[in-house]
Amino acid sequence: MRAARGAWRQTRPSATESKRVLSQNMGIFSYLTGFGGRDMAVDLGTANTLVYVRGRGIVLSEPSVVAIDSRTGEVHAVGIEAKRMLGRTPGTIQAIRPLKDGVIADFDVTEEMLRHFIQKVHQNRWAHPRVVVCVPSGVTGVEKRAVEEACLSAGARTAYLIEEPMAAAIGAGLPVGEPTGSMVVDIGGGTSEVAVISLGGIVVSQSIRVGGDEMDEAIINYAKKEYKLMIGQQTAEELKLEIGSACPMEEELQAEIRGRDMVSGLPKTVVLTSEEIRQALEEPLNQIIEAVKETLDRTPPELASDIMDRGIMLAGGGALLQRLDERLRDETQMPAHLAESPLTCVAVGSGRSLEEFEAIHRSNRRSRNNNNNRRRR
Repeated sequence: MRAARGAWRQTRPSATESKRVLSQNMGIFSYLTGFGGRDMAVDLGTANTLVYVRGRGIVLSEPSVVAIDSRTGEVHAVGIEAKRMLGRTPGTIQAIRPLKDGVIADFDVTEEMLRHFIQKVHQNRWAHPRVVVCVPSGVTGVEKRAVEEACLSAGARTAYLIEEPMAAAIGAGLPVGEPTGSMVVDIGGGTSEVAVISLGGIVVSQSIRVGGDEMDEAIINYAKKEYKLMIGQQTAEELKLEIGSACPMEEELQAEIRGRDMVSGLPKTVVLTSEEIRQALEEPLNQIIEAVKETLDRTPPELASDIMDRGIMLAGGGALLQRLDERLRDETQMPAHLAESPLTCVAVGSGRSLEEFEAIHRSNRRSRNNNNNRRRR
């Protein structure tokens, strides 16, 4: 009997061996089922959501819109299909933009949208990838937790947050890890982020809730006030892209728009010029420029001299407004450059940070341990 027990002890695998076999089996299981899923970075924007997959680059870029049946709560469409429905749905279907000013306004709808995008990218309902999500630098702790919870509920294994200006700077190719000052202005749909970065951290930053959506709203209000014409957000956005500018243009443009006459209630056509659109955009543009000036005013002198040499980097969809770099140059007396790909540099930057997953995790764990030690003392 003792001999039998001894033989059983000898053949029983050690704890280390058991772990090794288990990890091998889990690896095979993940390979066969896609359980882990490839690591992802999500630029969860007010206007558009971009998804970057490790090893593949940007694989998805769609509007942050969800069409939902208001009676049953059933999701009809997400992304491009849902955006086509904005302002065109029957009473029972609502086309919702679940993010406002860069943060979650409708938690359940955001969760549905994220789940749809994760499954669309991985094409596997069992995929549970690790996800890096971009958030504005001015978000509160509650708003950060809401983003993390939405990602985890949508099927992510773990969620890490990265601030948008840092992601934009990495994506634009700025030397964020060096002891020199780099300034980035990220103009998104709901927020504009201004930050000075040095040695891998944000030194000075400002986040204002003014962006592309406020510019569209300014154009809608101008058409109401001057022409008594009601136009939709998509029409306003098209006008901004076609004939909008931040400075007088060499050749002024014009565009014909259709909307509803607020007096008669009938459809009406009006011709707007680029000077009028520029006049409409003046207030939101001034707020963004003031944020840049305030950030420069709070920047340490050594870093300010670096920015004088390198200039200001413009990123985000709002940076595509014609001659915005010239306007910033005139207002700040500093060089201003447009990023190579303003729309995608936040997603690319957060994607590159995927490589630093372990470092981020270690630093988060270290900071939590330090906080716990301080509390014990």
